[in-house]
Amino acid sequence: MERVSFYDEIARNRRKSILLSLILIIIIAILATTISYMWAPEYVIIVLPISIIFMAIYTYSSYMYGDQVVLSSTGARAAEGNEYIYLRDSVEGLSIAAGIQKPKVYVIDSSEMNAFATGRDPEHASVVVTSGLMEQLNRQELEGVLAHELSHIRNRDVTFMTLVAVAVGLIAILSDIILRSFRYGAFRGSGKSKRGKDRSGGIQIVILAIGFILAIFAPILTRIVQFAVSRSREYMADASGVELTRYSEGLASALEKIMHHNKGDSKVSEAISHIFFVDPNRSALDSLYATHPPIEDRVKRLRAM
Repeated sequence: MERVSFYDEIARNRRKSILLSLILIIIIAILATTISYMWAPEYVIIVLPISIIFMAIYTYSSYMYGDQVVLSSTGARAAEGNEYIYLRDSVEGLSIAAGIQKPKVYVIDSSEMNAFATGRDPEHASVVVTSGLMEQLNRQELEGVLAHELSHIRNRDVTFMTLVAVAVGLIAILSDIILRSFRYGAFRGSGKSKRGKDRSGGIQIVILAIGFILAIFAPILTRIVQFAVSRSREYMADASGVELTRYSEGLASALEKIMHHNKGDSKVSEAISHIFFVDPNRSALDSLYATHPPIEDRVKRLRAM
């Protein structure tokens, strides 16, 4: 297997992140324009900027407080008390090794073995593990998983993934508005004068048609785009995690245990499933647009290090 340096991986991730951001921005722009034409075609020049302002406020608010929403939606609770002393100490030690501020530590009561990191930046981050992960993994395996999640924080993947979750959520909202409007006919006509009616009406029909089609396929498209970038980030976090622990077998063994233990029925929202250590949900379409690399591939790479 060809070896790639950490710096090459980081540069590759940065390029893919820029591409993903551009695609999501284009989708949001088309959907927003479609809604403007649907609801107030004669005032698009006014409605569209206002819509953009509202979306900017939504994005900023979600970016600032999105991690709290994620923690709440997953039922995470603070890892407090003597029961979690080793967990907190492990996170602190690995944080020092990674050169980052110690994140807050949370636990989810679940028999599934999983973990994730969230937050808008390394200074405002949290690490979450399931109770099943702590019960089933030994010390080296648990540290391998924690090192992986802390690598996401150090590499600023948490910042990017938070923005992805915000964008995917916004696209879902806009798509739903468009589809419901078409379904119930809750949008206005073109309202054009006879002069220029054909030209303006034609443009509006094209925009509405593109918006309608995009609204149908946007959830699938955004999932595919997530898949294209998330896989490389998971590989990078695996490698960075090994750099912290100096023991690749710990993480490889943890992945194997998870592969044979998890049922994939965590019922986690697809908008945030990409932030988990392994995909918390399983479906027939995972082979097409899974956000995580196959566990077998990850184990193979780890044992080749």
